[in-house]
Order: sequence, then C-alpha cells, then structure tokens
Amino acid sequence: MSEIQLVVNGKPKIVISPEPHTTLLHWLRDTGLTGCKEGCAEGECGACAVLLRKPHGAGSRLLSINACLVQLAGLHGQEVITAEGLGTPEHLHPVQAAMVATGGSQCGYCTPGFISSMADEYYRPNRQAFDLEALSGNLCRCTGYRPIQEAAFGLGLPDSSDAFFALQNQAAPEAQPVLLEQAGRAYYRPTDLHHALKLLEQHPKAKLVAGGTDWGVEVNLRGSRAETQIAIDHLPELRQVIWQNDVAELGAALSLSELEHLIGNKIPLLHEWIPLFASRLIRNSATLGGNIGTASPIGDSPPILLALEAEVVLVSLAGERIVPLEHYFTGYRQTQKQPNEIIKAIRIPLPLAEHAKFYKIAKRRMDDISSVSVGVALRLESGVVNSIRIGLGGVAATPLRALETEAFLTGQPWNLGTVQAAAKIMANSGTPLDDHRASAAYRKAMLEQMLLKFFAEVRP
Repeated sequence: MSEIQLVVNGKPKIVISPEPHTTLLHWLRDTGLTGCKEGCAEGECGACAVLLRKPHGAGSRLLSINACLVQLAGLHGQEVITAEGLGTPEHLHPVQAAMVATGGSQCGYCTPGFISSMADEYYRPNRQAFDLEALSGNLCRCTGYRPIQEAAFGLGLPDSSDAFFALQNQAAPEAQPVLLEQAGRAYYRPTDLHHALKLLEQHPKAKLVAGGTDWGVEVNLRGSRAETQIAIDHLPELRQVIWQNDVAELGAALSLSELEHLIGNKIPLLHEWIPLFASRLIRNSATLGGNIGTASPIGDSPPILLALEAEVVLVSLAGERIVPLEHYFTGYRQTQKQPNEIIKAIRIPLPLAEHAKFYKIAKRRMDDISSVSVGVALRLESGVVNSIRIGLGGVAATPLRALETEAFLTGQPWNLGTVQAAAKIMANSGTPLDDHRASAAYRKAMLEQMLLKFFAEVRP
C-alpha cells in the first residue's frame, strides 16, 4: 500500500506515501489544522492533544491523546477529532463555550489541547462530575488554571441530541492492517499475532510499537529512526485480562487507562499506582508491556511487579516461555527478551499478599519521573513476617529486589526494632548514583525511610 486513510473531523482523508515516522501532529499542522500545537514534543504539556475514537464495550468513546507521540501510519482507518472539529466560532461546543464564559483562554497556545482533554472527560461514560485529573497532562504557561478549572466544573452533562454523544453508541473503526514502505523505511500493522511474529523473524531489529509514548520521544527529540516498525497495539492476544484461580494475566498491549478500567481494585497495588503514572493523556496510550519493554531502571511498574512476584510471558514462532521478572532484566536497558520475541502478557500470582504499598519519590507527586521507587508486599502470620517482597527502582542499572532486606525480615517479628534494623540494610541496596534527579546519599536515605513509612502504615 502507498496511502494512509483516516477520518478527521468527520471528513475522509487520504495521505499518499507518508514517511513512516511522520507524527499526527505534524501532518495535522501541514493540512491547516493548526489548533494542534507542538509545545514539548514529549507528551508533557498537552498542547497537541486531540481526540481519537476508540472501542468501549459495544460502542466507542472519545479519548484524548498526544498527537506528537502518535505516528500517522498507525492511524490507518481510524477517526480523529481536533479542537476545530468540535465546534465553530458561530456554534461553539459546550466545552468551548464554558472556556469563553470563564475567560479560560489567555495567550491561547494551550487552549485547543485543554479543549480536547476537557471534551474527553465531558463525554466520559456515566460521568457524574468533572474529574480534574483529566487535565493532568495539560500545561498552561500563563498560569490561568483557575478560570480553566471553573470552566471544567461548570460543565453539565451532554445533551441527548449532541452528535458526539450519539457517536458513542456506534462501534469504533477497527484497526486496519498497514504495509507502508517509503524512503527505505517500513511501517507494518500485522493482521494477527502469527503475522506479527513472522514479520519479526524477517526483521529482527524492528522497533515494536504499542502506545509509543517512549518511542515517540526518541523520534521527536533524538531524531531516532527505525528501518522497520511493527505496530502490535491492536493484537487481541495482547489485549486480554484473564483471571484464573492462581494467576491474573494482564495483556501487554492494553493501555494503562484500559487496564485501570478492567482490573478495578482487584489488584490494589496497581490500582493505587496507575493514577501516579504520568498523566491521563499518556495513560490513554502507554502500556504495561511497554513500560517493562523499555527496561528503564527508573520505570514505575517494575518495582511494583517485583513485589507482586510477577512473570513476563514472551511469545515467538517457537511458542511461549515465562520468565520471572526478577531474572528478566540483565543490564542497563537489557533484558532476556530475544529479537524474535514479543512481550505477550504479565502474570501475577494469586492470592495477593494482604499488605502492599508503592512509594514514588519524585520532585512532583504527580506526572513526574521517580528518583527512587519502592514496592512492598507483605504477608504476616501471628505478628511474624511469613514472606516479604520488596522491589526497588532508581538505585541500580536495573530494577531489583532488596534480597538481603527480605531475608533479614523473613521469620522475624513485625515490630519497630526489627524494621529499623532492616531499614539500615535496605539503605545499602543497589548502587545508587549522583545525578540531576537526586544524590546517592538522598536515594539511600529514601530507601531507609520508605521501609519505616511502610511499617508506620502496616502496624501489627
């Protein structure tokens, strides 16, 4: 194929032979839809936010995404709505009208992105009140947050005659296969998992793309280009949550927003963590498999999943194999995954430990990268530590378990004296470094304090 077809603001569009790394943002601006802005090119400011129509139950819903992180080739067959498509100067959309009424637009640069994120929340199924978390990924550099907040809280519910509200009763467009080759580079969206694995066998150096929230930053800020990209975000085998008596299996290509909706509070540690991960805009695209796949030592999910004794399900044409997460990371951004393998799912043993917490030390509580992160899962029996699993991030070249601390605590009474001694051991876990996020001394101090904090929250 040599063209990408999509619907933008209700109108079919055909793009002939786009370069495979072209972002939705740049293409929209090139076509004259300049409400979509580039502010940071890494998904932090939300100036590029647009709406993408995605499946939701038997119907669909409008989800806000960062257009700067999405490649146009990945939207073949999809439907996009920008701020220009929501309303016109003569007939404002209710969200736009609310922003006008409260004076929520100052310089106006961020306004279209805020409008898109607000529209996402405006149409959220079963909404009773406006959740301001929906705007967590939108930055106003004029500090005009009060009138924006007033506009958000002043919104009512959509009218039954609202065309976008009615649209949600219709099924979302299905992801279409893509075989785009242009300028010596290729973008493939395979039809199924077997097809994806065959492509991976043929192109072992291919970049696997799901949410793209990490890869998009590499493309935008570092100029990274892959000879071959293979989109796996739509593969059904990677988009399931399976509950069994002894294990929960979470599909690697489910977005964190989808995962939050599907698991609810059934895995409390994940339920507690997901709202702390980046912003709603990012969570609408980012995946659990991607967070593990990048193998970053400061990724949020590995410490949690280490505490939960998680396993990684890898799949290739030869079949599936399961690797305990504690053995999965082999070096800085290196893993046991072979070039011909895809992360299919993450398995979490059941039943869960009765006491579990996640601590993220960062300069901002929300929407920030951690300096240190700690996941703890504890089982007590008559006041004695039956088992404890502690996952650490940000203190070594890989996420790791605090094995010495775990060994010291196992079989010991869960009291202040024991925990204080264990916290001294935990302070020396890993090989923390001085960098722009924190000093080694600070990281050591935080490791010690987090175990003491956990004890304060889980007293016998």
